[in-house]
Amino acid sequence: MQPYRDRPNEGTLAIFTEFSPMADPAFEPGRPGESAIELGRVIDRGLRESRAVDMESLCVVAGKHVWSVRVDLHILDNGGNLIDAANIAALAALSTFRRPECTVGGDDGQQVIVHDPEVRDPIPLTIHHMPIAVTFAYFGEGNIVVVDPTYKEEAVMGGRMTATINSNGDICSIQKAGGEGVMSSVVMQCLRIASVKAADITSKIKKAVDSYTTEKALKKVKRLPTSLPQKINVTDVTMEDKGDGELETQTVKTPSDVQEKSKGDEDHQNIKGNSSLTGDRIAKHKKTSTCIGGPSN
Repeated sequence: MQPYRDRPNEGTLAIFTEFSPMADPAFEPGRPGESAIELGRVIDRGLRESRAVDMESLCVVAGKHVWSVRVDLHILDNGGNLIDAANIAALAALSTFRRPECTVGGDDGQQVIVHDPEVRDPIPLTIHHMPIAVTFAYFGEGNIVVVDPTYKEEAVMGGRMTATINSNGDICSIQKAGGEGVMSSVVMQCLRIASVKAADITSKIKKAVDSYTTEKALKKVKRLPTSLPQKINVTDVTMEDKGDGELETQTVKTPSDVQEKSKGDEDHQNIKGNSSLTGDRIAKHKKTSTCIGGPSN
């Protein structure tokens, strides 16, 4: 797509949310409600205003062609604190996303060629940091603070504040969604808690992304044909040059061959012994027969 005139070297990033009616009876199909719009704005503000994603890396030809990244968030079940859950899902999706590789060519150098993923490996997005949204619910005039409120807690809370902060402690955005006011000391306490939560959630997201990337790489390797080793019994034969063009063949005998030969030698000796006995009997018979008979015999 064409970039905006005020930012010709940057791509675009847009967040869209869709609340399914099966997630909550209060959600209605059709146009998004106020809660869906607020959720998308909080996540979009935390990502774009903090410059978490490098938009300049999405530029193909300055002023003419840039990449446009769109994140669609589908809410399937409302268990409470949808902002934090959707923010984690958006960060995980952006971390595992790969855009196609493209080059610029042609006579005028303005023709964009998008390469197939099988020809050139897709390129991941450049993410500088991960802005983590941490939501707090206030009860009892702001004296009681609950982190990560549930669906029932949200129904009775007096106010809510969402702090988007990264693992370095940098505040990306703060969203106070109506309700009763809170003291600045309570807000500072919430920010300190959010900093600890952000570091923990960031490490979990990176671990899950690394596991997914490794599994995907292994699946890609398994697609290639592999040769499995097979056991083949072959008699080893060595050839020695005897000279004058003659060759001597030596066969390496296996234990089974030795046993068979030993058995054959025993049978041969038995046959030879029996043949000797038979020969003695024949000689004795001849000797006896020569003593019987007259001159005519």
